[in-house]
Amino acid sequence: MLILIGFLALWELAAALGWIDDFIFSSPSKLILCLKNLIIQGILWQHISITLLETIISFLLVVGITVLIAILLWANKSVSETAEPYMVILNSLPKSALAPLLIVWLGSNYRTIIVTGMSVAVFGSILSLYQGFMAVNPDQIKLIETLGGSRRNVLTKVVLPSGIPHLFSIMKVDIGLCLVGVVIGEFISSRRGLGYMIIYGSQVFKLDWVILGILILCVIAMGLYQILVILEKHYLGKI
Repeated sequence: MLILIGFLALWELAAALGWIDDFIFSSPSKLILCLKNLIIQGILWQHISITLLETIISFLLVVGITVLIAILLWANKSVSETAEPYMVILNSLPKSALAPLLIVWLGSNYRTIIVTGMSVAVFGSILSLYQGFMAVNPDQIKLIETLGGSRRNVLTKVVLPSGIPHLFSIMKVDIGLCLVGVVIGEFISSRRGLGYMIIYGSQVFKLDWVILGILILCVIAMGLYQILVILEKHYLGKI
């Protein structure tokens, strides 16, 4: 907190004394005034709520798809051997390059933005969770099989419970990646959202909007991350 307060104080002082151009770099006092005006106009919550909703939807879809496909890859070795190289390629592909194509394929709507958010996180998540499943203690699997357990028993009694802590780690990364993907989509194909607010502000030189939008994104990312941390601690506390 001291570092943050010191940074804000130095930023305000630099703008007041003319060390930096407050038109380009803004200042904490100007950002507070900008925030107040946007709240009075009633448009700030619209941008925040749209971005937050799109991020949460894309995140939930990513988690669901990740678990399902990782289970499929674990359950079928031939499928995993075939699909894994393609997953690696798709994960390394710059997702911002896909956004214009997604607009052409899906149209300029919320669905495109959600898919863009998913595309940033989903392939890496699948690979990571699948590797987590494969790293489960083989002695535990052998014990289930020795006692007459089926492949389904191995999955439900050993693999999934062992993979949940790893899944929480993946989710904490995914929530930030989904937010990044959603903002990329809003840059290109949206008329609402923090991404649109940032790109519009840069086009009309309302740089207070740009910096304020970035700061709000930081707060949202931190808040969503902390929610996952609380859920993880709650779950691990029950084990």
